[in-house]
Amino acid sequence: MKSAMKSERNGHMTAAVLYGSENLKIERVDIPSVASDEVLVRVKVALTDGTDLKVWKQGFHARMITPPAIFGHELSGVVEMLGGEVNGGLRVGTRVVPANSAPCNVCLFCRKDRENLCEDLLFNNGAYAEYIRIPGRIVRQNMLEIPEHVSFLDAAMVEPLACVLRGIDETGINPGDTVVLVGCGPIGLKFIRILAGRGARVVALGKRASQVRAAERLGARAAFDVTQLGDPVRAVRELTESGRGADAVIEAVGSPATWQWAMQMVRRGGTVNLFGGCPRGSEVHFDPTALHYSEITIKSTFHHTPRFIRQALDAIARGEIRATDFVTGEISLGELPQMFEHMKYRNGELKTAVIP
Repeated sequence: MKSAMKSERNGHMTAAVLYGSENLKIERVDIPSVASDEVLVRVKVALTDGTDLKVWKQGFHARMITPPAIFGHELSGVVEMLGGEVNGGLRVGTRVVPANSAPCNVCLFCRKDRENLCEDLLFNNGAYAEYIRIPGRIVRQNMLEIPEHVSFLDAAMVEPLACVLRGIDETGINPGDTVVLVGCGPIGLKFIRILAGRGARVVALGKRASQVRAAERLGARAAFDVTQLGDPVRAVRELTESGRGADAVIEAVGSPATWQWAMQMVRRGGTVNLFGGCPRGSEVHFDPTALHYSEITIKSTFHHTPRFIRQALDAIARGEIRATDFVTGEISLGELPQMFEHMKYRNGELKTAVIP
């Protein structure tokens, strides 16, 4: 076992422990031990995001976390300790970005290159802490060394960016296409930055003036505050050739109403990606005649795969996207419970960097 652990730490660390709905406590807990194929990472930056806000509100996540538990999943850091069987060039002090999951590589979905649907997808949480244990499967498949010129802050964006890049790939967007982005939260704005940079004509829909300004700053050709629109569908279609609709629509909100807008904003033969997941039990009504005779393709993109984790780090290393476009503040770990209380009311923050 190789380690750089300081003896004065006495085997304890500070961590944010989720006990239930909106019940988050900052505590001293044991530093995780590592098995022979695992790695202990000292967290340099963790990022807040919409999924963690949702987990904080409901107090659990059916697939990812059962309280009480340390949570958080977007991070970058430094290797602090290596299990004896870990290889691949890793060493104590290596700068790394670990993904929050890894597939099994043997089930039906893995064999069909749909690792995001893996029947034994291994999730890992615990970014809101001084140290996090990285399971062997993630070490082997989905933990990457950060290039020297890439900051910890930029590298921490890899996981959500991988989801965005996979969504773009699944939707089949080409340079010159008109793409509508419904939703200008952090994920929606990442879509806008990447799509605009790759030559798409982006029209964005947000729900407050600050989101509209952010969308325009990141490359949207047009952006609307839907609270000021009487008919969002009409406003979007008027910006397309002969009012036919967009080549593609990406819905990044997750509500029945915006799912239905997306279907009405796309042109004949176009593609709708229902990227934002609706709450369980929701009902959405589509006109089957429009679906069939207009040959509209509907897709949903969930999670990421190892290929897109690598593509995300490559995009960051090229400078295609920067964390400073999305991170609106920096806090200590002890301030995290208050930050989630603040985020609960959607006060306009995009992402906050948590520095343990």
